[in-house]
Order: sequence, then C-alpha cells, then structure tokens
Amino acid sequence: MTGQRQKIELLAPAKNVETGMEAIRHGADAVYIGGPGFGARAAAGNSVEDVERLCRYAHVFGAKVYVTLNTILYDDELPAVEALVGQLYEAGVDALITQDLALLAMHLPPIALHASTQMDNCTPERAAMLEKAGFSQIVVARELSLAQIQDIHAATTLPLEAFVHGALCVSYSGRCYASEYCFGRSANRGRCAQFCRLAFDLVDADGSVVEVGRTTTGGKGITTGEGAMRMENRHFLSLRDMNRSGHLEQMMDAGVRSFKIEGRLKDMAYVKNVTAYYRRAIDAVLERRGADYERASDGNIHLTFVPQLAKSFNRGFTAYFLKGRTPDLWNFTTPKSMGEQVGCVERVGRRSLTVLLEHHVDALHNGDGLCFAGHSGLTGFRVNRVEMTDGGRRAEVFPPRMPEVRPGDVIFRNEDREWETQLSRPTAERRLPLSFRLEETPQGYRLVVRARGAEVAVEIPAEHQCAEKPQKEQLCRQLAKLGDTPFVPDGVEVLTAGERFIPASIVAAARREAVGRLEKELCERHLRQRDVRRKAQELDFSGVAFSYQANVANALGRRWLLQRGAERVAPAFEIRQPRHAVIMTCRHCLRYALGQCPRATGQQPSWKEPLSLRLPDGRAFPLVFDCRHCEMQVLAPR
Repeated sequence: MTGQRQKIELLAPAKNVETGMEAIRHGADAVYIGGPGFGARAAAGNSVEDVERLCRYAHVFGAKVYVTLNTILYDDELPAVEALVGQLYEAGVDALITQDLALLAMHLPPIALHASTQMDNCTPERAAMLEKAGFSQIVVARELSLAQIQDIHAATTLPLEAFVHGALCVSYSGRCYASEYCFGRSANRGRCAQFCRLAFDLVDADGSVVEVGRTTTGGKGITTGEGAMRMENRHFLSLRDMNRSGHLEQMMDAGVRSFKIEGRLKDMAYVKNVTAYYRRAIDAVLERRGADYERASDGNIHLTFVPQLAKSFNRGFTAYFLKGRTPDLWNFTTPKSMGEQVGCVERVGRRSLTVLLEHHVDALHNGDGLCFAGHSGLTGFRVNRVEMTDGGRRAEVFPPRMPEVRPGDVIFRNEDREWETQLSRPTAERRLPLSFRLEETPQGYRLVVRARGAEVAVEIPAEHQCAEKPQKEQLCRQLAKLGDTPFVPDGVEVLTAGERFIPASIVAAARREAVGRLEKELCERHLRQRDVRRKAQELDFSGVAFSYQANVANALGRRWLLQRGAERVAPAFEIRQPRHAVIMTCRHCLRYALGQCPRATGQQPSWKEPLSLRLPDGRAFPLVFDCRHCEMQVLAPR
C-alpha cells in the first residue's frame, strides 16, 4: 500500500455522556450516542446539553462524536427532527448516523450523514448509490465477508465503517419486522423486543417436532432412531456475539476505516474493557503498518488493568461470516451471557464441587457467578465460598444450593466479582503532551503552551526580580501541576535574562489561564467530517419498485424516491403490514446448523418441509430456504 496514510478509527458506544467520556479515556477515536430521540435504541437517549458536553471533551483529543438518528420517521415527526439536527450541529456533533431518506430532502445545516447499517448496505451498487445520494460514510452490513467488503471499498471513495464486536441481530439490519409483527414494537423505531432471543420448537410440515441425531458419518443429521434429540424449546435464532479482534489487519486491508463496537445499552465496565482491548489490538497493527495507517485521534492512554474480552458480557464468540459460513455462529442453548470458560467439573460432592481450572484463568472468588449448560438450558449459581488448592489449579466451590452438575460439565464464569470491583474504579487516563515556554518580556513574562499543534500565550505583567538560586526546578514543579486537565507536561523551556524569581501564585494563575484557553482553542480548531450532500449526484430509479423493505414511512422520503424515477414506493411495514410478509431475512440457516444443507451434503434435507418455528403460544413462523442467495427467511404466520 502506498500514498497517504489512512486514518483508522475505533468507534465505541455510549449509553450516556459519562460512558462516552470513559470510552474516549480508554482509547476510542470516536463515540456514537443517542440524542433526545429518533435513535435505534429508544432506551439510550440523551439531552442536547449532554451531547455538547461530550463533544467538548472529545474534541480536545481530536476524537469525534456521532449521534444516532437512525429510526424511520413519521410525517408528524419531521419538523422536530429538522429542529433537532440544527441543535445537534450547534452542539458540535461531527456526524449523524441515519436511516431515513427524508433527511436527504430536509433543510439541514452542513452536518455529515452516515448511512446506518439499518439501510441494508450489502452490495457495491448500494454503496455507490449512497455516495451519489450525499452520504459521507457507510456502515456496512455485519454479514459481509472480507471479499465482499473489499468489493464495496472498490466501488466507493467513502470511508467504510464495520462492526467488530458485540451482540448480533440474526436478520439483516433494517429488514427485521418480527418485533413489530409480534409485539407492536418496531426495531426500525428503536424498540426491538428481541424476538430472535426467544425459545422455539422446530416443527415440520405435519406440525411434528423435528428430531436430530448423529449420522454414521459423524455429521449431524435427522433420525428417528434411539438417541435422537427433539428440537424443542431451543433458541434457534440466537447468535453468539461478534469478536473480530483477530482479523483487524485483514479488515483494514479490505477497506475498513472505522471499527465499531456494538453496545449502546451496555454498562460502563463493558465499554471500558472492550474499548481498551481493541485500542491495544489496533495499535499493535498500526505499529507494524505505520507506513499505511495511523490513529484517528491523539493522546497517550494509560490503563490500570489488563483488558480481557471474555470477562465482559458475551454469548460465546464468532467472527460471523468474515471468512464465509462457519459452524460457530449460533448458541441454541441460551441467549444469556455465558462469560469466560474457566474449567471442567472434576468431582461432585454433597455440598461442593471441584473445578479443574484452565491454565490462563484467574482464581475463583467468593461471590462469583458461575454457570453451565445442562439438560434444561443454562443453569447459574453463586459461589458462596471457594477454597483454592493445588497451586491455584483446583477450586472447591461451595454454592448456597447444589446445582444438578455432573463431572465433565464445562463451567463458565459470567460474573467476576473482583473484576467488576476493579472496573468500577478509575481505570484509565488519557493525556496530551503539553510543552511550556516561559520567556521574559519588557513588561514581565509570557507563558506559551503548546499541544496538538495549537499554541496559546498568556502575558504575565510582573516586576523582574533577580533570584539568588536557580529557579527552573521550582518553575517546572509549578507548571507540572495539571491536575485533572487532559494534559501531561512534556518539557519546560525557560528563556530569561538570568535567574528570575516569580511568585508561585502568579505562575499557577498563568498556567490555569493558559491551559483553559488551550482546551478551548483545541475544540475550536477541531475539524468535523466533510458534508458532501452539495456534491450529491442525480440518481435514476426509473422502473424500480420499492417494497415495504425500503422502510419508507413518510411522504418526504417517498417523494424523494419518486422524483428520481421510482415506479412506486410501498409504505413501511410499520404503516401497512403485507399479508404473509417476510419478517426476517437471515444469513444464519437452520439447514446448515442442523447438518441438512444441500450444498454441504449434496443431498436434500431428510425432514418434511416446510419447517416452522413455533412459539409456546402456538404461533408458527414458516421458514423459506433461499439456497441461491444462501439465506433463510422467516415468514409471518399464515
């Protein structure tokens, strides 16, 4: 790779302004946060004033703040949205992550628009269209492989943003209507009820529960013989959590410029740990590839803990289609966090169990939460007391009540009491190197401070007093008292005509004024992302019919498409529900997961199709397997 170095951005979630600040302290180059409304996590809203406070903090380091305005919009909401965008722009927001096409037709300030993954950004053609429409950045679909990302990168000049860690939606984002259909809570309106995490029975065309067993070839197959497992009360649509920490360099080379951590509803400890982990992982790549890539923000980061991804909420990990379809995507046992695998049960007694710990695992502690996958799903229990033996290799665990655990069961720790306590304290500092120059003037002195290329000078009217002793050491001590400012001292230059005595109070006052003005200067010099809407090219949708999956819920978005030649534009699912609609489109496929993929086996499935996923209330959702596109569709009940 040659030419100008590409800036690599680590983008972290922020439930609120405090979490956003911690994300930046722990290494984020940008954070995304919900505003007062219209974000795809309705439970994670923040005032414009709080967003402005976060912007001021972030911009000192050259970090960015993106606001999620990525719900579909109704007609009566458009004036409020337009006003809100103006307020967010004045607050200093760098860009909006959006879904609704109506924003392209509004009278907005020159704020950059990012195309949310809710816009179903799966193809090079889609990316090229979004660039022509005036978007400044594209959040690609989670389901894409490295090769597909590379194809999109070749089709657009826009930066690509890709998810790298966190919870996964089983449906393509923006094309999931199950929550709206079942519960009247639209995922496209930020109120997803997590239909995909429910337990189902998998039933065949006759309504009988499918049974799955082992074939003689060692693969999973269908059988009615002894030992078959009934596919009932399982979480067939629940995926593991994404973890692409081992593929960062490949993603950079494929064209990803912004690495996004999912989790605007996650707690502070999660954001601290995961952000810090990816900061270190990305920096390791940047150190090797400094000729090609560089950090997108500034500041030296010091951590007081060692980040560990397995310690934070997770359902098990998967790289999720990054290198194609793999058998580690799903977790049918539970949609809950399993945490880190700590070892296996070695012995079960009347009041305790002995766990043989894996070599890398920290000691178990009183109060830890443990769990294992039993016959009835995930079973959790608390550690009432633990005794570590054999040099920390074995843990005898005394729970308040003995679970139905057996020797050989794998034990996970989904709550590490000491870890949580550690992360509840201050765990990171982020500082900018600040240089001082104190020079003598005819009227007294001048204190010059400099950081990130910005410079501020403060005049100090004072009488020149000769000093009997060298003063530089004393001056350095006074100037280094930077407290909780974003700076750390990085050299002091004293340019005076001989040794001068300057009262400490005068030096301290000048330092405070200079540092405060420098913070303000860094914020004012911050460059926001370029708004490219004025360079938008005319689009031609002649002959194109847009279905409900275009998610057009207002007249402004509909008119925007019709003015560009669209043949017709169907109303969004939330406005009018089509009969027997596809309510989910998934790359996750139950044929593949249960060993019945015709492409993989060369045979047609053994069960009697069509299959359905049946809820305990009796509602059955038919499945359609689109082998041409290697996708599975979930339909509304007939």
